Amino acid sequence: MKKILQITLGIITSVGGFLEIGSVITAAQAGAAFGYQLLWAILLGTLCLIFLVEMSGRLSAVSKYTIVDAMRERFGFPFFSIVLFGMVLIAFMVLVAELGGIGLSLQILTGIRFPWWALPVSFIVWLLMWKGTFSLIENGASLLGLVTLSFVVAAVKLHPDWGGAADGLSPSFPGDQKARYGFIAVSILGASISPYLMYFYSSGAIEDEWDESYIPINRFIAGFGMTFGGLLSMAVLIASALALQPKGIDIDKFEQAALLMTTALPKWGFYLFAVSMLIACLGAALQISLAIAYFFAQGFGWNWSENLTPSRDARFSLTYTIIILLAAVPLLFGIDPIKVTMMSMALTAATLPLAIVPFIFLMNDPIYLGQHRNGWVSNSVVLIIILISFVLAVISIPLQIVGG
Repeated sequence: MKKILQITLGIITSVGGFLEIGSVITAAQAGAAFGYQLLWAILLGTLCLIFLVEMSGRLSAVSKYTIVDAMRERFGFPFFSIVLFGMVLIAFMVLVAELGGIGLSLQILTGIRFPWWALPVSFIVWLLMWKGTFSLIENGASLLGLVTLSFVVAAVKLHPDWGGAADGLSPSFPGDQKARYGFIAVSILGASISPYLMYFYSSGAIEDEWDESYIPINRFIAGFGMTFGGLLSMAVLIASALALQPKGIDIDKFEQAALLMTTALPKWGFYLFAVSMLIACLGAALQISLAIAYFFAQGFGWNWSENLTPSRDARFSLTYTIIILLAAVPLLFGIDPIKVTMMSMALTAATLPLAIVPFIFLMNDPIYLGQHRNGWVSNSVVLIIILISFVLAVISIPLQIVGG
């Protein structure tokens, strides 16, 4: 029973990876601008994340190392420090966007502008981290996150053309707006394949005391959890394509994204969107804060665990306290969370090789994995998708900067 309940780890990882401000805004923009054409990007991101999450759990279950522990030991601290700087910088940007997403959701519900929510929201996230355990965060966010199924309800009620949606699972290119198409595609991939998800999942496996007997359930958790998140993200894109594209709405504000629910659910759609995003962004903010604290604590050899009291892992607790406080500062000055979201997602895709290539080396090292190391299928799928993401990012980000 305990192993079956571990599926919540996969669900919270998927909610933090797919259903948060990054994935919702990128999917909504894709649907509003290009209809079903960019469903393939969500499919690729989902496939890659299934493999990466499964690898992360397998590494921890077999070796009893987190990814950070193994990377620091295998490659040395100088190289690890480069990865640390790059990953923490991107994860911090995403945390700013997630806190902003909570604030924007509360703005919809209360009419009070999001900068006023920056400090209260940050305090609530910090308090949950300070007082909560890993199981509380894991199980609570998973159960509450099920409200995001409302996106599926909205998509189905709009009666999509399933044949057209199936065509969108194969890459195609628009006649115009190629730069924007590429930028949204790479942002979707960055929103899906976020390295902090791997660090969170790997550390969670250690927190939950996994061993080799968890390898089969780990495969199921990774496959089910990531597929769950991917389908929700596809539902957002489909609903946006049906509700927003015919009206010519080009999403650049959070409130415009909320309109994708109102066509299917006129009475409650606007508020369901706000509540769904509030819960999903809260889960993602907790996940990212933990991932950054894990990264520092494991990298520098500090005591760490969300299950310990702050007095027993003071530096770990101080790290997430400082990170959450700093992430509130840009929001106090009114920085646009949507712009932060889009750029951080694209930059995530551009920096994927920095995080993923060393990880693939670890997953093929018999010292850590023994007979459970990667096969050629796992290596090939991940590396090909990472290469596609990187090339798209290198081409599209400069074009977006010049054109935008």
